[in-house]
Amino acid sequence: MLINNSRRKYDEEFKREALAHIESSGKTVTEVAESLGINRELLYRWRMQANKRGVVAFPGKGRKGLTESERELFELKKQLRDAEEERDILKKAVAIFSKASK
Repeated sequence: MLINNSRRKYDEEFKREALAHIESSGKTVTEVAESLGINRELLYRWRMQANKRGVVAFPGKGRKGLTESERELFELKKQLRDAEEERDILKKAVAIFSKASK
């Protein structure tokens, strides 16, 4: 027997509308989840993400939702890793050439 383990995916607009429905309707998370046909834990998770991340909460399709400062920090860390790797390579090259010249 073949079981389909595919998960349903919800776009950013659906998530934001579901959260807005909770706020505007006065219904509980469980009631809104039932009316949308989704698990209430999903709504709780979406609400937590929206509260924590704000406008970058739901980037979609495996992309990281980074703010401008987080993106800049990520790039700087990458540049630092690259510079450290180059430094280590140069150290090894200097060690090799200094042994060869003796």
